[in-house]
Amino acid sequence: MRALIVTAVAAEADSVVAGLTPHPDPSGSPEPRTLPGGYLITRRDLPGLALDVLVGGVGPAAAAAATATALTASLVGAPGKGGPASYGPAPYGLVVSAGIGGGFQPAAPLGSLVVADALVAADLGAETPDGFLDVRALGFGHTVHLPPAELAARAAEATGALLAPVLTVSTVTGSAERAALLAARHPLAGAEAMEGFGVAEAAAAHGLPVLEIRAVSNAVGPRERAAWRIGDALAALTDGFRALGPVLANWGERQHEHH
Repeated sequence: MRALIVTAVAAEADSVVAGLTPHPDPSGSPEPRTLPGGYLITRRDLPGLALDVLVGGVGPAAAAAATATALTASLVGAPGKGGPASYGPAPYGLVVSAGIGGGFQPAAPLGSLVVADALVAADLGAETPDGFLDVRALGFGHTVHLPPAELAARAAEATGALLAPVLTVSTVTGSAERAALLAARHPLAGAEAMEGFGVAEAAAAHGLPVLEIRAVSNAVGPRERAAWRIGDALAALTDGFRALGPVLANWGERQHEHH
């Protein structure tokens, strides 16, 4: 199976690639390639699994654009699609949104991992005198993407992650009041980040399943940069992908058998 892993920034992509790199790596340091739009993408190969790690930018819109670009580029030259070969030899079978994010306390402590059992657009909608209405309530679309349940559960088990909804926000929470509002609307949420729903929208447009994994760098709440643990979160992301690789390969093999 071939999977696309989408991160926001290079530091996250480097951490993911490190987790997917054998020790010692016989192929040397992976060199990223450039897709249309200037997006950088790095290839890693594991037994039964080809993985492309993409730096897609910050926020749901940037993530959706980058993901759609990579997915479309993968179809150029694929069997039955015609045209010259592009970055990859075959279309993707899975898309993964990955990176660091804020954790809802106490369920997701700093340095822990959260695997999404739902990717939720938490601030896409309208404020009204009676409170927030999401786009689903407004009749303009949907706010949730669900990953394959078995894959999400196995990923959480293998990585020691909390299995819970991950919220996508365009504005990161920076106050106790905002944290309380989100927790009231989404009492089961484990983490918030800025890209998952955008990645999922692009994946869904291509008929592909999506997964999201987040390493917790800070608590959802007041913006206290001195309390952030970005280094610990990036290390946890590396460890998580070291454990996740075999899970993805096994899931991909089973999907191939069923088709």
